[in-house]
Amino acid sequence: MRAGALLLLVLVCGVPASAAPAAVSKFDRVVVVVFENKERGHVIGSPAAPTFNRYARQYANLTAYYAVTHPSLPNYIALVSGSTGGIRTNCTGCSIDKPNLADSLEEAGLSWRTYAEGLPNAGFTGPVFRRYAKKHNPFLYFRSIIDDRQRRNRVVPLARLAADVRTGALPDFSLVVPDLCNSMHDCSVAVGDKWLRRVVQPLLSVPRTAIFVLFDEGSTSIRGGGHTPALVVGTAVRPRSRYGAVSGHYEVLRTIEDAWGLPRLGASARARPITGIWR
Repeated sequence: MRAGALLLLVLVCGVPASAAPAAVSKFDRVVVVVFENKERGHVIGSPAAPTFNRYARQYANLTAYYAVTHPSLPNYIALVSGSTGGIRTNCTGCSIDKPNLADSLEEAGLSWRTYAEGLPNAGFTGPVFRRYAKKHNPFLYFRSIIDDRQRRNRVVPLARLAADVRTGALPDFSLVVPDLCNSMHDCSVAVGDKWLRRVVQPLLSVPRTAIFVLFDEGSTSIRGGGHTPALVVGTAVRPRSRYGAVSGHYEVLRTIEDAWGLPRLGASARARPITGIWR
């Protein structure tokens, strides 16, 4: 096992009074899955989301998770760089010249990949393709990645995920992005819930893995971007745990950085890592 560890990200907040906070565990892998535009109450407790609610009971439930802002793109950029990069819209021709999580991972000898549903081919930089939208694919906004074909080709179609899990080729860090329907952006909570069960279930047995299941933003502007559902599932997570402290995208980034000893990017330096939910 390489020095680094495993982590799957869902946005987390707070620790139950009965559990003393523990340091962030070292994971073999981290997976971050991002859905779209729902307040916590639209999913947690909803009969349309049996998978989300089962995972909330069985794994770690982050009960005070808040997005950074509106619209979608600045939240995705914040999650992987510790800043919105000055972006305030869902622009598709804009770019950012600043450090990001992919840079930190590579410098530490760790691998990464984005699995984007509907992406027509690896490294595709177009704004849309059928139900795929670039605005939900943050690494393709950083100059250091889009100007390097080898790095750009680490953004691949979602269909590759199942094969990588089956053959043991899952990278250290994975960002998994559903299409506009399965993310709940254009379709119902029930559709997204079925997608979660189908795509994430095979990942639940991958050793020492943390899977963060989160939403980019809510439908309100509470604390900037709304109060969104957030879970952490997988083999690295303590069963039936709860994190109740206020948290969000910067706290998830800080947790990943602390788990692997990576430099702290932007606002993650001021964020608190998510603790008390790890095995």
